[in-house]
Amino acid sequence: MKSIVTSSIVFCLSLFLSFSGFSQEFQGKAEYVYKAQMNLGRWGAKMSEAQKKQIAARLKNRLEKKYILTFNKEASVYNEYEKLDAMSGATDSWGKNFTPGEQYKNVKTNAFVQDQEFYGKKFLIKDSLLKIDWKMGTETKQIGNYTCFKATAMIPNSQMAFWEFSWSQMRQEQAESEESGEAKEEPMTEVVAWYTTQIPVSQGPSEFWGLPGLILEVSSGSTTMLCSKIVMNPEEKTEVEAPKRGTEVTKEEYREIIFKKMKEFRDNRVGRRYSRS
Repeated sequence: MKSIVTSSIVFCLSLFLSFSGFSQEFQGKAEYVYKAQMNLGRWGAKMSEAQKKQIAARLKNRLEKKYILTFNKEASVYNEYEKLDAMSGATDSWGKNFTPGEQYKNVKTNAFVQDQEFYGKKFLIKDSLLKIDWKMGTETKQIGNYTCFKATAMIPNSQMAFWEFSWSQMRQEQAESEESGEAKEEPMTEVVAWYTTQIPVSQGPSEFWGLPGLILEVSSGSTTMLCSKIVMNPEEKTEVEAPKRGTEVTKEEYREIIFKKMKEFRDNRVGRRYSRS
């Protein structure tokens, strides 16, 4: 009887150790297709359809991209596939300044780290994960082989895609800082996400996370990220670790650096224009 009990304990212990080992080594890879709508602002009204198509062709490598999310139970790394410009045969150097570098998210430690290059200088953005107050819905849809549930959230514009830049946003923030009185309510963007509990990790593309399953699709503003392929437990494992090189800054500090540099470019260009006249 004693030998049977002992054998049962050994068997259960071996199962537990095997499961623990599997949990530690668990890994997945998800490919996402990123698409953004072209926004020409007030200039678009002055352009012909032929001109708009020409610009869309030139900007295709900015408007359509492919990313890879490598994840385990606690952390993930999100990277863009390197892609050459089909027209010039070169990488998009201007667009690269405002494209996210390697992104690392750790849901256990609430850590966010991003490797970013801006006009030849390397930055390491270290901060906390984006705060997202998800509202869980009951609507479902199928994405590939996975049943997905809908979730929505409203996020302040300044907290999303901090690596991007727009002249209109800079002008708006400057105007608000110069005005006295009560602060205006910050513009918000609605985010719609579709996640699957069949892959129970709290990860997703770009900065998005915090749901009880992997996010397979997310839409915000004029952009959409849709998962096109998933590989669970690939034979070749990849280290899911944060980038380490660059000048350390927070998200807000990096954003201030971008706005300051772009303001300098604008002022220098205006100065040269007046000096010629």
